[in-house]
Amino acid sequence: MSSLFDSLQLGRLTLPNRIIMAPLTRSRAGRDGVPTSLHETYYTQRSSLGLIVTEGVFPKVSRRAFPGQPGIDTAEQIAGWRRVADSVHEAGGHIFMQVMNAGRLSHASLQEGTEPVAPSAVASGTAVRDLESRKDCPVPRALDTTELPGIIDEFRHAARNAIDAGMDGVEIHGANGYLLHQFLSPNSNLREDSYGGSPEKRFRLIEEILRAVADEIGADRVAIRLSPQNNIQGIEEVDAADVLATYGGLLDATADLGLAYVSFMHANPAGDLMTELISRARANGRTRVILNHGFGQLPDRDAAERLIQQADAAVVGRLAISNPDLVRRWQEGLPVTAPDESTFYTGGEKGYTDYPFFTVNS
Repeated sequence: MSSLFDSLQLGRLTLPNRIIMAPLTRSRAGRDGVPTSLHETYYTQRSSLGLIVTEGVFPKVSRRAFPGQPGIDTAEQIAGWRRVADSVHEAGGHIFMQVMNAGRLSHASLQEGTEPVAPSAVASGTAVRDLESRKDCPVPRALDTTELPGIIDEFRHAARNAIDAGMDGVEIHGANGYLLHQFLSPNSNLREDSYGGSPEKRFRLIEEILRAVADEIGADRVAIRLSPQNNIQGIEEVDAADVLATYGGLLDATADLGLAYVSFMHANPAGDLMTELISRARANGRTRVILNHGFGQLPDRDAAERLIQQADAAVVGRLAISNPDLVRRWQEGLPVTAPDESTFYTGGEKGYTDYPFFTVNS
């Protein structure tokens, strides 16, 4: 049986352990979306984790999801991420960039006046904080079929920029209610064209994005994050047969690519659905599966060990925020620091780069 501290071949990388840092929204960039020295320090501190996955990064400002989100579009943004990647690599770490499109979970005030888009003109019923206050998410503009090649190209271009910035790979964000999840879900995708109306049509856009990005940077540097039945931010996936047909169909359709990994978030990772999806994701013998329980969880080492008996690696969120040396703490049985949730999205050093490494007097 595998241990958290065993190495893992993942795409082109050999990870030193199987503890993966989840993509975590931290809202530390300015309005220009340029990563700063704080980002460099934060990610470098966590370089002992097997793989770091960055917070969700926008491919262009008209796809921004929240204030303080960094981008990967301008020369300044690329240069900022280059400093992050170089520093992480110098510390012996590995880092993938998560690329995301907010879709309907945004506001024109966040996207510099651009109207949020979605598969269909259906509001999420949720709110978003823009640069000034909390606002209801508006009814989005439904994307025309002729616009979808442009959406695909945005992901391709972002992936190329990420690699040019020194990233080891990219994770496409297909989870948690954002644009690609909106295409997957039958309650947010009401389209009647070739991108909606059946599981095969609803996952078509993600398949095309994965193929385009793989063609651009190599499939062994490409990953996808999925959260089936994660009914948040207006998503409703309640028909079990439809969920399996949608997500299982996507995995089957892209098996030939040999992606680096599929990252799953699910509240019941040992249930029948996830058991089947994990099996399909691994069926090509090349793609790894990384797994976590979902939002708000603080899994201990034993819980993480159980995850890697089902998958290839365990994804850890909040404890990676508050324990930059989590690998050492778990390996040596040291106490862990609980995260301060009040500082998750506040900006600045507090709750970001000031969590201590373990010392005898910790």
